[in-house]
Amino acid sequence: MKILAPGEVGRGILIEYDAGYVSPSENSKIIKEISDPDFDKEVEMYCVLQKYDTPNRNGRIYPEKILKREVQKYQDMIRRGSSISELNHPESSLIDLERTSHIITETFWDGIRLIGRLKLLTTPGYHKSGVVSSMGDIAANLLRQGVTLGISSRGVGSLKKNGQYNEVQDDFELICFDLVSSPSTPGSYLFKNLDDVDKYDEVLENHIRTNDTTMDKASNLMKRLDNFLSR
Repeated sequence: MKILAPGEVGRGILIEYDAGYVSPSENSKIIKEISDPDFDKEVEMYCVLQKYDTPNRNGRIYPEKILKREVQKYQDMIRRGSSISELNHPESSLIDLERTSHIITETFWDGIRLIGRLKLLTTPGYHKSGVVSSMGDIAANLLRQGVTLGISSRGVGSLKKNGQYNEVQDDFELICFDLVSSPSTPGSYLFKNLDDVDKYDEVLENHIRTNDTTMDKASNLMKRLDNFLSR
């Protein structure tokens, strides 16, 4: 199935591409959450998973009714312990177990924002001696080093032009929420304390990526990173 690029309509895999660059003028509080350096502790974070009726940097809008319906279905995956996701988006609608980095353990609504709690899938070697051997270990170590991580949805469905934006249609099926470096949904960054969610919200000022060249550059960057992490 084809991956729909920013600005493209039709049916395909809906990956919210990495934004590539976030201007300081858009958000003066880009966060760098450093996790507890104690390797013995599991790494749990909060994040803004998605927002309904809100344009993102890919020029897409997820209607309230559709997004809430899919989030309700997603609760079954959380209960089954199958709400896993990957580090970076793959070019597929399937979740690769070898590349899973985290699991969503809880979601709830705060206005238009879908808030989630996630746990990084770290290994015994990481907790015992800091050895990095899995995608969850890599994500945990990035946070430990002060790297900012974001979250971005992956699904399958159709897009239809609605004014200057592309609107997600009723056939949308949510798959997961992957970790990325610069999320397309404004304010979708990881943070440790739930009380701080408003501090890290982001204002998007007509910064919509519809240029195929920009998308190609972001896609190539993800491929290079995937190749590096697979060595």
